Amino acid sequence: MDTTVATLEQTQGFLTQMALQFGPRVLSAALVLAAGWFTMNWVGRIASRGLQRFALEPPVRELLVRIVRVLVFGVFLLMALQNLGIELLPLVAGLGIAGAGIALALQGVLGNVVAGLTIIFSKPFRVGQYVSIAGVEGEVRSVTMFNTTLTHADLSSVVIPNRKIAGEILHNYGELRQLGLKVVITYDSDLELALATIHALLASNAHVLKDPAPAVQADALGDFGVIISIRPWVAVQDYGSLPGEINPAILKAFQQHGIEIAAPPSKPKLQAVKAG
Repeated sequence: MDTTVATLEQTQGFLTQMALQFGPRVLSAALVLAAGWFTMNWVGRIASRGLQRFALEPPVRELLVRIVRVLVFGVFLLMALQNLGIELLPLVAGLGIAGAGIALALQGVLGNVVAGLTIIFSKPFRVGQYVSIAGVEGEVRSVTMFNTTLTHADLSSVVIPNRKIAGEILHNYGELRQLGLKVVITYDSDLELALATIHALLASNAHVLKDPAPAVQADALGDFGVIISIRPWVAVQDYGSLPGEINPAILKAFQQHGIEIAAPPSKPKLQAVKAG
């Protein structure tokens, strides 16, 4: 019993001594980190408002704000470690060795980060543009340090790791796309009237852009009639739905003007011959 009491008293004395020796340091370090957290957020907000004056892409502005926040908090972290009495030089050396091991283990993640920085600063595409890359295509919705997100035509999301984008062949459609529609009219129809009718329909459609001007021309002389190529420019978001507006309008207008749409002749039906 006396041994247990002595052990408890000894432990209590040791804990009291440790608290008196390191308590103020720990409290001071905690206060420094708390001040660093609030300062980091405050400086980050100021930096974000200041960068809005410059013509920077959202990913670039976000990256710069994050760098500023990390640097500010890093300064306060070093101050907190000094208050704890930790030698910084051996710590930096240890972190360097640990960082090398972590870098080897996270090659894929670091590859995404490096590729993300390349995309953010080289700007091969921007948010809102329509691109085709790595076998997929869609409208760019966001670009982060690790991946790029596209919005597909069916409203689904395609998330591409940045390392799959850097160094690949990129087709950037921008914010405009050109439709490729065709209609075939018979050789007996009035070609000039057909072209004028199509031009009038495109001019009256609010989703068809006036500049660049749509291209409408007799593209080829086919086996069954004249092939007319219709290539209007539209915004990316209208690319999928606009053919459903233009094609029925052309059909209705051709019927009103007596312009006949060509069709291949129907094959004669084969009749079975009955044996006599």
